[in-house]
Amino acid sequence: MSSSKLSGNLFKLLGLLVLIGSLASGWLIMDYKTFSTNPLPMPLEGHHHIIPPGTSMKRLAEDLQQAGVMRHPIYLRWMARWQGKAGLIKAGEYVFPPGITPPQLLDMVVNGAVVQHTLTIVEGWTFAQLLDAVRHHEAIQQTLDGASNEEIMTRLGHAGQHPEGMFMPDTYHFPRGISDVAFLQRAYQTMLDRLNEEWPKRDLTLPLTSSYQALILASIIEKETGVPEERTQIAGVFVRRLLAGMRLQTDPTVIYGLGATFDGNLRRTDLTNDSPYNTYLYSGLPPTPIALPGLASIRAALHPAAGDTLFFVAKGDGSHSFSATLDEHNAAVKRYQLTPRAHISDK
Repeated sequence: MSSSKLSGNLFKLLGLLVLIGSLASGWLIMDYKTFSTNPLPMPLEGHHHIIPPGTSMKRLAEDLQQAGVMRHPIYLRWMARWQGKAGLIKAGEYVFPPGITPPQLLDMVVNGAVVQHTLTIVEGWTFAQLLDAVRHHEAIQQTLDGASNEEIMTRLGHAGQHPEGMFMPDTYHFPRGISDVAFLQRAYQTMLDRLNEEWPKRDLTLPLTSSYQALILASIIEKETGVPEERTQIAGVFVRRLLAGMRLQTDPTVIYGLGATFDGNLRRTDLTNDSPYNTYLYSGLPPTPIALPGLASIRAALHPAAGDTLFFVAKGDGSHSFSATLDEHNAAVKRYQLTPRAHISDK
């Protein structure tokens, strides 16, 4: 074969290789564009995925491929590298929704758009009920198992502080893996912030010397009624009793003092139980809150309704009848209460 003929064949071969390369390159570009713009094959309910700490983009792409929601993991790696995001993914729990595109998925894991779990601290819960809810939440990391209340408060950075009442009722959002300590610290700080905001705005005639005393009173109000419009009225009764040197005589404090021995039925003999929480025996406020009060009860404690009422009795429908004199109160007791037990309450 002549050299000229050989050169011609080489030229044709090179041309063919260039053509094949061009076609392959063009196909690769088109395929990448299709990958970048089309939704990923997510199930209708979305794909739940946990990215462990230290996961690389290569590992994430391969994990998504194995899960059946990423056909070309190499393309996701290229995209992350070209955008300078390869080392920026955030660990956590994700749900990738149906219809999501690769760029949107990349943005989610770079921005840390993790699943947010919730726990609602209910107004009127005790600290024990709060702990029970935290310990049974599947997304909260448990580190306080077996710890006493004193140990828990020390772990929270508030050694010596009684825990009751110190955690703000609200609905909290958090990522999977938050520790029980971190959750409780957040609820504690939220309560502290609310008290610091509300205390300076209080009625200056109140017989309360600290925001903690206001919290104690608010916790009693919280346990006495679930009727929003009654909170300030009940606050007014208790404030007037404090000013007059009268005992508060409120059942919820007695029940709190009975602790685990309370079986749901408050008896006459329980009112003689010698406890600092027995407001039938001891004047003034109990030593600590008896529950976790909400913001409405805190505000009621700081802004009680004016008036002359000193007593109230449950009407049986969740609301109360208020009276200014003992005679009026006793008449209300006879009207609304059917058991002799009701007559022992001079609220």
